[in-house]
Parts: sequence; C-alpha cells; structure tokens
Amino acid sequence: MGKRVGLEVSLAVAEAVKLANVDVVSAYPITPQTHIVEELSIYVANGELDAEFIPVESEHSAMSAALGAATAGARVYTATASQGLALMHEILFIVSGMRMPLVMTVANRALSAPISIWNDHGDIMAERDIGWVQIFAENGQEALDLTLCAFKIAEDKRVLLPMIVNIDGFTLSHVIEPVIIPDHAEVDAFLPPYTPVLRLDTENPVTFGPVGVPEMYTEARKQLEQAIIGSKPVVEEVLDGFGAAFDRHYKLVEQNGKPGAKTRFVTMGSLGETCMTAVDELVAEGQDAGQTRIRLWRPFPEEEFLAACAGAERLVVIDRALSPGAVCGPVASELKSLFYGRPDAPEIVNLVAGLGGRDVTVREFKEMFAMAVSGKLSGNYTMWGVESHAS
Repeated sequence: MGKRVGLEVSLAVAEAVKLANVDVVSAYPITPQTHIVEELSIYVANGELDAEFIPVESEHSAMSAALGAATAGARVYTATASQGLALMHEILFIVSGMRMPLVMTVANRALSAPISIWNDHGDIMAERDIGWVQIFAENGQEALDLTLCAFKIAEDKRVLLPMIVNIDGFTLSHVIEPVIIPDHAEVDAFLPPYTPVLRLDTENPVTFGPVGVPEMYTEARKQLEQAIIGSKPVVEEVLDGFGAAFDRHYKLVEQNGKPGAKTRFVTMGSLGETCMTAVDELVAEGQDAGQTRIRLWRPFPEEEFLAACAGAERLVVIDRALSPGAVCGPVASELKSLFYGRPDAPEIVNLVAGLGGRDVTVREFKEMFAMAVSGKLSGNYTMWGVESHAS
C-alpha cells in the first residue's frame, strides 16, 4: 500500500499531482507554494510526468491558461497563495461559472499590508464565494490524499466544479513529514482518466462563457448554487472510497476529546493538530473539553457540523482571518448564521488567532479554554495575543 518516506509537504503535493496523471500544469511562483510547481516542472522536464508545463507571467495568467486548457478537455492543475490568489480573483468566478473541474492548491498565506509571507487564512476567506469546492488539510498526508480526491470530486459528472485544497503555508508547505506515497497502479484504479463532458472541438462546436443577459443570468447562478450544494454527498462518497482503497479515512467534520463535552474548540487547518494536543491534556486533567475540526469548507457541511456539536454549550471558534468591520471572524460568522434561531444554540466564543504566522501553542489553547469557561472572553471576538495578553 505505497512507500513511507520523509518528504516536504509541498513535494508530497507535487507527487500527488504526478500520480493523478495531469495533462497541464499552469503556474507562476509565489511563496510559499513555489516548491510545488518547481517540483512539477522537474517531473515534466525529465519525462516523469507526460504533461504540458506552462510558465506564465502572473497568477492572473496562470488561472486564465488553466481555464483554457480545461475547456480543451485537459486534466489541469495549478497552485498559488495570498496576493497571487487575489490576482486570480477575476478568473476564479469564470472557472466555476463555466463548470471547469480543475484543481488548485492554495498554500494559505497572510495578505499584505504589511507584507507577510507567513500563514493565516486571510487569502482564502476573501474567496469564500467564488463557487469552488474548498477543503482544508491538517497535515502532509492529508495534503497528498486530498489532492488525489480533489480530481475525482471535481471531475465527477454530478459535480463538474473546480476545487481548492488548502494547506497552511510554511506550517505545512515547507515542513518535512512522514508521508505514505501510494503505488501508481493503486491511484490509477481509484482515479480513472478524465473524460470531459464538454470541450472545445472544431468538429462539434460549443460556446463557453456567453453573455448572461438578464433573462437567464439568475438561472445560471442558481444552477451553480445547486451544483456546489449537490457536491457534498459526492465529496463524502469519494472520501469514503479513498478510505476503502487506501485505509486512510477522512470525514467532512471530525471530532476528538471528551465525548459530549460542553465546551469545544472549532478549528480548520494545521492549527487543529496543536489544539488536539491541548484538548487531550485538558481531558487528562479532568476538564470537560472537546474539539470539532472542519475539513470541508465549501459547501459548508451543515448537518455534519450540527451532529458533531450536539449537546455543546459553548464553542470556542478559532479564526485565522480577520474580517475588518464585521462583528466576528468568517468561521464564527458562518456558525452564528447556522445556529441562529435554534433553541439548542451554543454560546459562540470567537478568537482571531495565528495571524501572519504567529504561533499558537498548546499552553495558549489551554489558556483560551480556561478564559472561555470562566466567561472572561466577551464581545463579538477577541484578537488573541493583542487584547487578551495586553490585559
């Protein structure tokens, strides 16, 4: 069932893309995702990957070229981060609106200014509404595995949407971890060759991206909305199928800590593993602590999240992005909307933490827990490391 190696997570992602037998890689380098596309360029150059590698002059062009290749019927991959993702913004809506199932890794990085090359989720939270399926990896193995799953999900005829796999920049992208690389034959059995539903063909002309006149624009957007909502069972099905094939199992929402805990952390991404350690220590100390980890971000897994948090009286929601001028962070906002009007709604305590790559330690998670339980965290949100430590 594959080979276990120590590998930088960026290179593990590149290995997954190679195993997926992509046809086109369109790329522009930006820290901290550069190692992914550098490695893919080597694979193409030395013949390990039979694909076209398109080096472009900007991220806007990278996504434009990826879109063009996808409309030609290719299995397409790209990667970016931070300002690069922001520069792609215009094209991201077009890709989903045209239902092109390409895959992109976002090595999550803080947005300028001030300039930061380190991790938070500000880049992807600015792209919540682009109509892409979006998922978060907690570690290197997940980054590899979820990349393989992403191609299968995106290309499923019930979905036909682009997909983003989020990995935390530097925290994951530049760290060497033990990773199991699947055998190529096993991946081929799991991920069949891509057969496009529609593609540019001079023998059978079709139109992509026509003008959306007022009489049909709303209906087109409704179709996109139905497609992304309808992708959730396919995501679950593919993850289950991956687990059956490779014995590594992933759920849309996962939980750990004390069963039925009244106070639970909510996390996304690699910070969840630090939180897990803190929760384990809290439980060992006799505390009523738990954790709910969100893996699928778009479409949001409402039913699964509600089930995972059943009985909770308090959710300590960790946001790694700030929404300036809003009443809380983006994940907390999502959850407040989800629980609005429900008689069993828990108290939602929101902490904005880890911005710009700042460490959040096990000790700090335990401090958060103590302050939340004692009622010392009030207001719409607390910027951890500023308000709480300044006091």
